[in-house]
Amino acid sequence: MLWILCLALCSLLTRTRADPGALLRLGMDIMNQVQSAMDESHILEKMAAEAGKKQPGMKPIKGITNLKVKDVQLPVITLNFVPGVGIFQCVSTGMTITGKSFMGGNMEIIVALNITATNQLLRDEETGLPVFKSEGCEVILVNVKTNLPSNMLPKVVNKFLDSTLHKVLPGLMCPAIDAVLVYVNRKWTNLSDPMPVGQMGTVKYVLTSTPATTASYIQLDFSPVVQQQKGKTIKLADAGEALVFPKGHAEGSSQLLLPDALLSAELALLQKSFHVNVRDTTIGELPPQTTETLAGFIPEVSAAYPKSKPLTTQIKIKKPPKVTMKTGKSLLHFHGTLEMFAVWQRGKAPMSLFLLEVHFNLKVQYSVRENRLQMATSLDRLLSLSRKSSSIGNFNEKELTGFITDYLEEAYIPVVNDVLQVGLPLPDFLAMNYNLAKLDVVENALMLDLKLG
Repeated sequence: MLWILCLALCSLLTRTRADPGALLRLGMDIMNQVQSAMDESHILEKMAAEAGKKQPGMKPIKGITNLKVKDVQLPVITLNFVPGVGIFQCVSTGMTITGKSFMGGNMEIIVALNITATNQLLRDEETGLPVFKSEGCEVILVNVKTNLPSNMLPKVVNKFLDSTLHKVLPGLMCPAIDAVLVYVNRKWTNLSDPMPVGQMGTVKYVLTSTPATTASYIQLDFSPVVQQQKGKTIKLADAGEALVFPKGHAEGSSQLLLPDALLSAELALLQKSFHVNVRDTTIGELPPQTTETLAGFIPEVSAAYPKSKPLTTQIKIKKPPKVTMKTGKSLLHFHGTLEMFAVWQRGKAPMSLFLLEVHFNLKVQYSVRENRLQMATSLDRLLSLSRKSSSIGNFNEKELTGFITDYLEEAYIPVVNDVLQVGLPLPDFLAMNYNLAKLDVVENALMLDLKLG
């Protein structure tokens, strides 16, 4: 019984490690968007404007009437990660509170204060999206000045100020924290939306669990869903080992890690788009695409076609494309067939000369354009050629290696690069601008070092 339990646990651990997923680390550089969110939303100014209005259920403050808040200072926000909890936030600001005092005159209270709260990044159970939630909001007075007469008893003044400010400030400031987080949370709303990969399907990034907070970053684990246009889901290949961030990134920086298995699944959506029929007889720097040219490599062609005929070529990718990555180098693997035809005149169907099985690799360079991952390829090498059928008799297909290599470079690779221009979607969160990211090919993954500018 114990042996069976061990096997089950080992199997579970293996599946966990093999899950390719996608990983996102948010360092303090990205999380400081809370500062810009408070600036963009002008929330403190809005709260100040509301302070003087009579709110339902709000009791009047004894000793002060016609309450107004003005001259709200630009807040300075300090954030710190709290491991296992979230982000500790301190907002330092100041303002002037005015009104009629209990003595009948105009009163001004100039306040400098800190608002502190802990912001947890959770996973919303209904939407599955990340969501910030604030708890433990406190308002700490740093400095208070007033125009109340100096001949008043200090204890009376301090008691009045303490009573007034502790009634006004928490109700004014703490909702501001919550309102800013609502503003930030809106920037997560598109994260799990399906995003198109050309016209062939979609990919969406599904958050698998509650984000984990360490002393340096918040990590989000995704399970991307790649789906064909007709609804069939493409399963990501078993990665074989856990996806981990490489060491050496700057403290407080943010990264996105995309496994090669995910890119392979996305390119599988485009598999049929890589099928081509090339009918041009003049292609780039290649010699004319005719039986006469082909006979220079395979003499048997001359016997079958003493009079030169134009050639057409059909390439089909029979297996889903596969991306592999080793540090500094990424390859795109194609397995398929290449068939050449002699074209007859007067409407006759082209005659197949031979059908070859081919396996070749393309080198991949990555970039980002318009927030989509772009791939540009060039031929790495032709790995194998094998003859599957022939109408011109037996011949040594290895004699075609140079001819097919040149053909792939000049005629086929441009087609592949045109297809890849659709770009691959990247996670849409916090209005991230991926165009500034630095891209590195690491072991089994592509890492994007995220920048705000």
